[in-house]
Formats: sequence, C-alpha cells, structure tokens
Amino acid sequence: MKSLPLEVVKNDRLYVKVAEQLRKLIENDIIKPGERFPSERELAEQLGVSRPTVREAMIALELTGAIEIRSGSGIYANQLRPTSSISLGDAGIGPFEILEIRLIIEAEACGLAALRIGDDELKQLQQCLIDMEEEEKRPDASEKADQRFHEIIAQSCQNSAVESVVQWLWKLRNESQLSTSFLAQIRDEGIHPSISEHKAIYDALAARDPIAAREAMRRHIESATENAAKHF
Repeated sequence: MKSLPLEVVKNDRLYVKVAEQLRKLIENDIIKPGERFPSERELAEQLGVSRPTVREAMIALELTGAIEIRSGSGIYANQLRPTSSISLGDAGIGPFEILEIRLIIEAEACGLAALRIGDDELKQLQQCLIDMEEEEKRPDASEKADQRFHEIIAQSCQNSAVESVVQWLWKLRNESQLSTSFLAQIRDEGIHPSISEHKAIYDALAARDPIAAREAMRRHIESATENAAKHF
C-alpha cells in the first residue's frame, strides 16, 4: 500500500486549539519572554471564544511551562527552549467548563431534591458537613466529603438520570489532568470549598424549600467559579 504524506486527524478540544495559537505567539516572538499577555476579555474577543475557554487554555499552557500566571498581576510568557518538548495534548475537560455545566444541572437538581429528600439523606448531609470541617483541618485536605455531599443531593432527587449525570460530572473532574492540577494549585493558594455555602444548601433542603435550595446551590457554584478565576 502506498504511503501518503498525511497527518493523523485530531479532534482536539477547543481550549487545546486556543492554547496552540497562544503558544505560537511566544514561539514567533510576538509576545516575548517576560511580556504580559492581553487580558482574558481581550483574548476571548479576538479569538471568538468564551472567557472560560481562554482560562482553560491558559491552565494548559501553565502546566507545560510556556507561561506563568501571577495571581492578581496577569499572565506572562516564559522562555521556550528550542530543544524543549511541550505537549498540548488533550488533558481532559477543564475546571471552568465543568463548573459551568454543574451550575446548569446541580442548581435545578437541588430544587428537585428539596421536594423529595428524606430524613436519612438529611442526616447523611449533616455528617458530610462534619467531615468537611475535619478534612479542612488536615494539611492533605481532600474534597471527598464535598463530592459525597453533592452526590447525596443528586440521589435525593429520586431520578436515576439526574444521579448518573451528577456522578459523571464528578468523574470527569477527577479524571481530568487539567482540572485536578488546577484545583491543587488553587487549594495551595488558600481557595477551599466553602463550608458555610454548603450549610446554606443544607438549611434550604431541610426546610424543603425548592426555591431557596436552587438559589443556594447556584450561589455556591457561582462563588466557586469566581474564586477559581482569582488565580488569573
């Protein structure tokens, strides 16, 4: 069979395509080492993509060492060595895309759960709150209790489709190198799951108030998104 000069077709995520374009700006000296990148808003407008997509691209570039993100200051280009091998392969779904879909799904799920939650599930949520407080006292704090809290709410909807979707979203997050690496970074910067926000969700569920429950979950995920964005 004749060998043709063809390249393997890749179905890269949008953030990978954006990251490749931004890296080329450094490689071609359009943005020089130590120089600051334009703002997230400006890049999103020029590239015709959402701001979360730009953030995911920047996280990918930071992981490869192509840029340095200085919290509160901006994003700066690093020196790329000609011999360095920097891979921008698919590192999984990014944290901001996952937060965006969680806001859509989990806020509504929480409203539904308020109508159907049982006393046993409320007790399990109370235990999760205790476990979250204990986890935060440890230097190697995990977010297992946080995940359990959200999965119990999904289970309380008494809808197997909702439960499966929420579990899948957490699976996406936990298996994504992009998301897990970024979450580890912001945890080191002192950004942790808010226990007070989780308590507000619990209170609304215990009151069987679907409007308050939906709003409490919405505020929680929006707050998590805003706090994560402070890294930039």
